[in-house]
Amino acid sequence: MAKAAPNLCFSPLTLNQNRKENFFSSQNGCFIHKPSLKTTFFSPIFRSCIPIRISATPTRTIDHQVTDYNAKILHFCQLGELENAMELVCMCQKSELETKTYSSVLQLCAGLKSLTDGKKVHSIIKSNSVGVDEALGLKLVSFYATCGDLKEGRRVVDTMEKKNVYLWNFMVSEYAKIGDFKESICLFKIMVEKGIEVNSYTFSCVLKCFAALGSLKEGECVHGYLLKLGFGSCNSVVNSLIAFYFKGKRPESASELFDKLCDRDVISWNSMISGYVSNGLTERGLGIYKQMMYLGIDVDLATIISVLVGCANSGTLSLGKAVHSLAIKSSFERRINFSNTLLDMYSKCGDLDGALRVFEKMGERNVVSWTSMIAGYTRDGWSDGAIILLQQMEKEGVKLDVVAITSILHACARSGSLDNGKDVHDYIKANNMASNLFVCNALMDMYAKCGSMEGANSVFSTMVVKDIISWNTMIGGYSKNCLPNEALKMCAAMLKELKPDSRTMACILPACASLSALERGKEIHGYILRNGYSSDRHVANALVDLYVKCGVLGLARLLFDMIPSKDLVSWTVMIAGYGMHGYGNEAIATFNEMRDEGIEPDEVSFISILYACSHSGLLEQGWRFFYIMKNDFNIEPKLEHYACMVDLLSRTGNLSKAYKFIETLPIAPDATIWGALLCGCRIYHDIELAEKVAERVFELEPENTGYYVLLANIYAEAEKWEEVKRMREKIGKKGLRKNPGCSWIEIKGKVNLFVSGNNSSHPHSKNIESLLKKMRRKMKEEGYFPKTKYALINADEMQKEMALCGHSEKLAMAFGLLTLPPRKTIRVTKNLRVCGDCHEMAKFMSKETRREIVLRDSNRFHHFKDGYCSCRGFW
Repeated sequence: MAKAAPNLCFSPLTLNQNRKENFFSSQNGCFIHKPSLKTTFFSPIFRSCIPIRISATPTRTIDHQVTDYNAKILHFCQLGELENAMELVCMCQKSELETKTYSSVLQLCAGLKSLTDGKKVHSIIKSNSVGVDEALGLKLVSFYATCGDLKEGRRVVDTMEKKNVYLWNFMVSEYAKIGDFKESICLFKIMVEKGIEVNSYTFSCVLKCFAALGSLKEGECVHGYLLKLGFGSCNSVVNSLIAFYFKGKRPESASELFDKLCDRDVISWNSMISGYVSNGLTERGLGIYKQMMYLGIDVDLATIISVLVGCANSGTLSLGKAVHSLAIKSSFERRINFSNTLLDMYSKCGDLDGALRVFEKMGERNVVSWTSMIAGYTRDGWSDGAIILLQQMEKEGVKLDVVAITSILHACARSGSLDNGKDVHDYIKANNMASNLFVCNALMDMYAKCGSMEGANSVFSTMVVKDIISWNTMIGGYSKNCLPNEALKMCAAMLKELKPDSRTMACILPACASLSALERGKEIHGYILRNGYSSDRHVANALVDLYVKCGVLGLARLLFDMIPSKDLVSWTVMIAGYGMHGYGNEAIATFNEMRDEGIEPDEVSFISILYACSHSGLLEQGWRFFYIMKNDFNIEPKLEHYACMVDLLSRTGNLSKAYKFIETLPIAPDATIWGALLCGCRIYHDIELAEKVAERVFELEPENTGYYVLLANIYAEAEKWEEVKRMREKIGKKGLRKNPGCSWIEIKGKVNLFVSGNNSSHPHSKNIESLLKKMRRKMKEEGYFPKTKYALINADEMQKEMALCGHSEKLAMAFGLLTLPPRKTIRVTKNLRVCGDCHEMAKFMSKETRREIVLRDSNRFHHFKDGYCSCRGFW
């Protein structure tokens, strides 16, 4: 009766010389056969084989004819003449050939990969009823394994009555070579079950199998078993154990074994170096190398390559150069795998010139060499250099692989080089690589990051097979390119094809955030919680950003506090959130808390804190952070930082200081910087300075309608109607179009859009108009009067007042009051800045209706409650 297949579970055993241990509870005889890969005929196992002895029954009469046949066949085998050897084998009679002769012919068949001839020899062996002993059996199995027919080799093994440990080890090793680690382990179990005396090679091989499968617990059981059998001090076994524990992410266990190992060889040291490096403990790995050098232990090529990989990962260029010198002295520089690793080290350490020198000196280059150079150009964001390499590769006849193509596309994406990316796309089409999934995903990513979602969609729509990365790339691309509705549609389409993952969530949440689609965002948040994605830091950061941009700052802070391991992005999102809501002091407190946690701010973090100071009128604090950035963190201010400082000066009424500050900038100011000052001129009604600033802005961005409209508004507020007319004519002559003011409010998952001056088509237009008139009347009764200067038209007061009632944010707020239940917060988003009259109306509405109103305009948030706004006039 067949026994049930065991789980590899080890129990404490005691050695007994009189009986074999029943190591596994049971074992079945079912084997899984898989196609074999090409393997080398001489396996390491043969180095430890006992020499084969062929015994023959001594006779007085010696058949010289038989001796001649055997000798001639052996001679042909030595000469590599398989055809002549096979001819003699086929001619011989049943008892004329020795097993030694069959073994030699089989070895030649294996060496020449002649499966047909080898099978013919095997057939003759069977037809002649030649007894297959352990030696001949090993030759047969080795032949089949070398020729890629491990399944037939297994049949030979299964028919053999006697199988020594070398044959078992060979089969364990061969299954491991083709990636069938489970079958290797299964054979190991049978060995133990049958009482085969395993050796060090057995353990070394099976530990690699457990490592490959990630079977840490079962591997630990084998560790216990080999200790009981006395292999705990065997050098090769301990080396395999060290590699096993590193593979299982248990570096401390590996280190403990290494420390106890007395007879360390170069493999032991190499295992420690490569193990630490692969586990992200590069410094410890390089420390082992330094210890190795101090003790005077000879290094080999594997040592050098592992150390160079560690230098590349840690950016330790000085040590990398020292290792390079050592390698030259040891004559390793001629090895192509060394040169490729060295090239990669220089590239990742930022020494592209060094990488190029290595590349140019290489006598032999393969596709890995070219790809490493391309990756170096990619990291430097130099897509032109990557394209030049692509052209050189074509000239030298080197066929690009998927890695090289995706690297070049990544370089184009990082540098925003759409034209170069299109050239690579043409190469992909010309070389029939357009059907490769990885290439298509890289192409979509390139188009998306270069701002061409049309190009990304053209690739996506032609893909026969799409994976989760394909969908995520499109969703994320639409989100980042300010196409949130398209991102949501793409996500809905994806749900029909496959299940989203955490990356999908991190891509779609920004789309909800940009639309202030709180209800949709809450639905996605629920999906995240149900599927356990909230532990993903990218998702957690995106959720905080969602609630910040939907005006739910309290919940954003709660989720922020729940992130167990906050990174710089987490802190920056929260600081920026406080800033856009006008809570400058809270932003500063969060910034200081981040520094107390040991996280250093970067350029973006300083933009966020300067922005927060600007929107809260914190002039002194803003300057303090500006100087801290320059002096304490050695971050050279960029245009965005200068724009924040100009905005801060302008909002606090320091217009002349802002103008002088711009004139003394070490870099040329852009339209954003001058535009910040122009906005300040509008706040403080400085027409003379506004005209001077506008000239600079129009020079820099002559096609930007917004700045013409801003100056026209400044004139209109000062009731300089002739100037307003002149600006409008200028806009008309240039063929520019003003973006209409629009606002939207989400109710029950549906987004309701309102456009300024165009409310008649809305089904609730009459009720909205009635409510606004009622509010306007009550405002007058309490002494509030319409700020008609914000009507921006040359008309009488009544017409101006009517125009003001048609502003989109008023329409959206009124609709929210009419349709949302009592005490429900009204959340409105506008594409432009809120005007002064709408700001006053919102304050009055919040007081009159006792409702909280959150209005997000193009610049910041306004929280209206009990007649007050969180902006305190800094908007």
